[in-house]
Amino acid sequence: MRIGIDLGGTKIEAIALSDAGAITVRRRVPTPRDYAATLDALAGIVADVEREAGARGRVGIGIPGTVVPATGRVKNANSVCLNGQPFRSDLEARLGREVRLMNDANCFAISEAADGAAAGADVVFGVILGTGVGGGIVVHGRCLVGPNLIAGEWGHNPLPWPAPDETPGPPCYCGKHGCIEAFLSGPAFMKDHERHTGQALTSREIERAAADGEPAAVATLARYHDRLARSLATVIDVVDPDVVVLGGGMSNLAGLADAVTARLPTYVFSDTVLTRVVRNRHGDSSGVRGAAWLWPAGANAGANAGAGAA
Repeated sequence: MRIGIDLGGTKIEAIALSDAGAITVRRRVPTPRDYAATLDALAGIVADVEREAGARGRVGIGIPGTVVPATGRVKNANSVCLNGQPFRSDLEARLGREVRLMNDANCFAISEAADGAAAGADVVFGVILGTGVGGGIVVHGRCLVGPNLIAGEWGHNPLPWPAPDETPGPPCYCGKHGCIEAFLSGPAFMKDHERHTGQALTSREIERAAADGEPAAVATLARYHDRLARSLATVIDVVDPDVVVLGGGMSNLAGLADAVTARLPTYVFSDTVLTRVVRNRHGDSSGVRGAAWLWPAGANAGANAGAGAA
């Protein structure tokens, strides 16, 4: 049995995944704010899943950062309590077994490339548009990680072709201004609307207002569409993926994939844009399914997962 865990900023989700790819058990708990409590919560949710499944599982976890092999410590996590911590070794000590870790955006890309919206595609760019903005690249079923462990981290590049009112851009938690994440994350979308209107609305409220034709909300949504198209165009220019899969809470905006597709020809360095931009198939389960896929199906638990482990 494979256990996949998605360690998010607000919730921890765990599943038991059968060899056929079916979810047999699912559990969710709130994510604690401190490191020790996070370890406790992870150990507890694994125990709950195994108790219900009646079996011991091989554990894969998607984390909002990455583990540096030389030190075994986490870096680049927007759940900042993880940064600098020997997370893998601490969790393996709690669970008494090997744990496979990978960036959560990579897990999302693995899931959607394996049996999701990009199944069968050779090159897939998986996009997370949520509390943060991340990405993962899967080529022929294998996730690219890179020597710096940051392949696909487009969210911390600057917004391309910025307008005068987009510079220097909002501050980002990474210490810079004008990062793609500072424009395209869920919180950034809401802050952008508030900056232009003085109204503090949720993403869903902005979307509903735009659907009703409210001009300021329509303009906020149009700015988001254009910024996403600009940002994806630079990825397409470099990677030229067959499919871009949109994930995270902002991917639920109605018509987002179509709106971005319509704008891409303005920005991509090509006379034709054949890249498909699609919404994910597995929804909130994509990341947790990808974490479970870090282990191979069947009995050979010691074999390397086809996607690779962090």
